[in-house]
Amino acid sequence: MVKRCEWAEGNALMKDYHDKEWGAPEHDEKNLYELLILEGMQAGLSWNTILQKRDNFRKAFDNFDYIRISKYAELKIEELMQNKGIIRNRLKIQSVISNAKSFIKIQEEFGSFDNYIWRFVNNKVVHNSWKTLEELPSNTELSNRISKDLKRRGFKFVGSTIIYSFLQAVGIVNDHTTYCFRYSELKNKI
Repeated sequence: MVKRCEWAEGNALMKDYHDKEWGAPEHDEKNLYELLILEGMQAGLSWNTILQKRDNFRKAFDNFDYIRISKYAELKIEELMQNKGIIRNRLKIQSVISNAKSFIKIQEEFGSFDNYIWRFVNNKVVHNSWKTLEELPSNTELSNRISKDLKRRGFKFVGSTIIYSFLQAVGIVNDHTTYCFRYSELKNKI
């Protein structure tokens, strides 16, 4: 029997996300932007809710094309506020746009967002060794540092807890529990 992190045992969508995506090192710019936005959208909600709406988010936000999103105007915000398939929180929707602009500025400064974010760990995955879910922190000194820097650069919905979830999602931090089949898969891959 396959053992996986307990949080992923809820339903097929969560299992699929856990088994194929969560914790795998991500370097694609669009995917990094998408996950940063989705983590911000999750604030106060469950990740399962976000996964259920993920396709709706992709359609509503032009497949997370941050260049197009950076040009959204008030009319587009009003259109998005009427979209029942996404999280209709005005501040979160506005943050998607302002974060796209900040994302592009980082790309201009560092060559890519990937270069920017992975430099915090010297381009090496942080492999933790948690035996239980209860051991996982909600934030760390690393997420505090990145959150502070992103806020300084104009990003919204990037608190330390949100950023720690992002680091886990994009594989900068391997927080699969040690009994999970993905833990050793990812640790041995890198």
